[in-house]
Amino acid sequence: MRRNVVRELLAAGKPTLSTRMLTTSPQIVEMIGHSAAFDFIELLGEYASWTIADFENFARAVELFPQMSSMIKVEREPRLHITQRALGAGIQNVLFADCDTAKDVEECIRLVRPATPQDGGVHGASMRRNVGYGLETAGEAWAKAMREAVIEVMIESETAVKNLDDILTVEGLDMVHFGPSDYSLSVGKIGRDKSPEVQEVHRQVIEMALRRGIRPRVVIGSAEEAQQYFDMGVRDFCVGNDLGILYRWSKTTGETMRKMLTP
Repeated sequence: MRRNVVRELLAAGKPTLSTRMLTTSPQIVEMIGHSAAFDFIELLGEYASWTIADFENFARAVELFPQMSSMIKVEREPRLHITQRALGAGIQNVLFADCDTAKDVEECIRLVRPATPQDGGVHGASMRRNVGYGLETAGEAWAKAMREAVIEVMIESETAVKNLDDILTVEGLDMVHFGPSDYSLSVGKIGRDKSPEVQEVHRQVIEMALRRGIRPRVVIGSAEEAQQYFDMGVRDFCVGNDLGILYRWSKTTGETMRKMLTP
């Protein structure tokens, strides 16, 4: 089993820096890895087009870089299938979307943890890639890796915000992540994710998480956006995503060139 860089950084109280991918391209993973700038890559499984084989190739590419780990964002359903196949492919950490209550979070944690009496999980033995297709099935190293998988949940609804204090007390929860777009939908403020009201809720989520000893991770579009959250005490940042970066480069570079070429 491979060392989990994200777990090591959290255990040491150190900051983390990540980026996200909407594709499963191993080539893009490798370019991010060659930058030597990021601690982990989050595969946006909730939105990306993927197969189980894509999970394996994504994980293989990440493993080329010892300083880097991986995470997958998992949608509400089918959580069990996606979570355990992603972990089995070698993706090490999980971000769960659509968690509205402490009970939701407890169930997500059970999907990751080993199916032992002491762990109380539902993750059983397998012959998947992370155990050498059976060479380490249900071994101590595998159980330790499943216990050390970093678990993050989205706080992205009015209900989740109301239940936040209970959510933050769930044993095994490591990080939270506010989703302003879905939150604004849930309170009837469609498209107002950047409004002062929604940003104030984001601030409250960050402050409450920090008081409870849970790490808030913030997604930003560029490094210039980080300072306001850094000043709040945030030390876990996710910057950009592969398709967004490609779009911004295409638009700015393309428009500059068009102006030059247009009479």
